[in-house]
Amino acid sequence: MHVLLVEDDPRITSFLAKGLQAEGYVATVAATAAEAAAVIDGRRDELDLVLLDLGLPDGSGEDVLRHIRRRDPQLPVIILTARGDMGDKIRGLDLGANDYMTKPFAFEELLARIRATLRSGAQPTTAELVVGDLRFDLQSKVAWRGGRRIDLAPREWALLELFMRNPTHVLSRTRILNQVWDLGFDPGSNVVDVYVGYLRRKINRPGLDPLIQTVRGAGYRLLAP
Repeated sequence: MHVLLVEDDPRITSFLAKGLQAEGYVATVAATAAEAAAVIDGRRDELDLVLLDLGLPDGSGEDVLRHIRRRDPQLPVIILTARGDMGDKIRGLDLGANDYMTKPFAFEELLARIRATLRSGAQPTTAELVVGDLRFDLQSKVAWRGGRRIDLAPREWALLELFMRNPTHVLSRTRILNQVWDLGFDPGSNVVDVYVGYLRRKINRPGLDPLIQTVRGAGYRLLAP
């Protein structure tokens, strides 16, 4: 997932960019409204979400939000700002922001809100996910590959759905653990590696391209053959 971070405070920018990258996101930084608009205009197809500060040195983040909505009514935007007044929150949401967080904030909560925002806009009307020759029925929780049915246990289909909603993106073990298991699960457990192994053996059919790749030191990703 590619996140545009619009923030002029270098300390906050560094903290957020490093944290997002550690979770498997790609982070592009814009320190001004003009830089943000240039990224939106030139690289819109690459972006999955925008984190937007309202106080920028060359203009208002609200103007950036208006520009985003003119270009793309569907691109998810989360406002991150020190402005905690109820009027500011209402105006930001009315202008088209998907969520609004005030500084200071917990990074773990920001990650949860990013996941929730991306889920709310991800393939909302389809009953089937398709990546290459792999299909997954969201209602029956059954996968198909190479014309063969693949029956999955509950954790396996939850894991496969996460991979298929984020094809080609590196998913860290922490992110997988938080989204497929509950937040209180022991982070030192190897349960993620065990279940990725189960899933890999089921979908990597003989004679077909392997789909799940281990990214050393980072996590796993689902390739699109």
